[in-house]
Amino acid sequence: MIKHWLMVFLLPCLMLAASAFAEESWQSPAYLQQAFNEVALHSEYIAGEQVVRKWQQPVKVWLVHHADQADKHTKLTRYHLRHLSQITGHPISFAASAAEANMTVVFSQSALWHQEIAQVSGNKSRPPPADAICMFGLTLDAQNAIKRAWVVIPVDHANERGSLVSCIVEEITQAMGLPNDSDKVYPSVFNDKTPESLLTGLDALLLKMLYLPAIKPGMRAGQVQPILAHQLQQWQDDGTLQNAEKNVRQSELYDMMGF
Repeated sequence: MIKHWLMVFLLPCLMLAASAFAEESWQSPAYLQQAFNEVALHSEYIAGEQVVRKWQQPVKVWLVHHADQADKHTKLTRYHLRHLSQITGHPISFAASAAEANMTVVFSQSALWHQEIAQVSGNKSRPPPADAICMFGLTLDAQNAIKRAWVVIPVDHANERGSLVSCIVEEITQAMGLPNDSDKVYPSVFNDKTPESLLTGLDALLLKMLYLPAIKPGMRAGQVQPILAHQLQQWQDDGTLQNAEKNVRQSELYDMMGF
């Protein structure tokens, strides 16, 4: 299981109703609304419903390599960042320097990664969960826009679990503002029962929903729902929902992984 450490201050909202998802296809608007609430409006280590968290400024990523095969890790990350930008329409690119970056991705080793999490997060007093494979964290501004993010991947440990690509894809995607894992959302990289390590059609739709211009940082579920309902109906009418799985596979990562 990939665990995460979300280092942010979040205002509590009303609890989501505990009813299970309806027996519907994941392409249905009703399912997608509930999936968005699960993944975007909750957090793994914070109880209760949260608010929308997303980037407003361009994302500038700086890579730190403390493990072998830096070229491979850079290529995998570049392909995934490009895919995220294509899906969301949000500008995401490598930074020219560490000082310019607002997202840092560290390819570490298991002997070093606790130390590097403390360094990159600025929190030296809280150790990561013992069962974590790789981790991310966010810092929000007063409006709940993401202003900084970090990801740390202990490459040796991730490779032992066959999770290197999963770590790159899931952690960086969650650092875009989809911070929760949920067994209710399937098929998705945010569900440990999903066998795939790359973004699914459902994941792509969740990202597109989050980065709709009308969805603002700090919004609560009651504000988000009518916006999403209108947009999802449009996407159902124009084929976006039905073609999501086919479209998400048009990426360099899918080509590289042989899918």
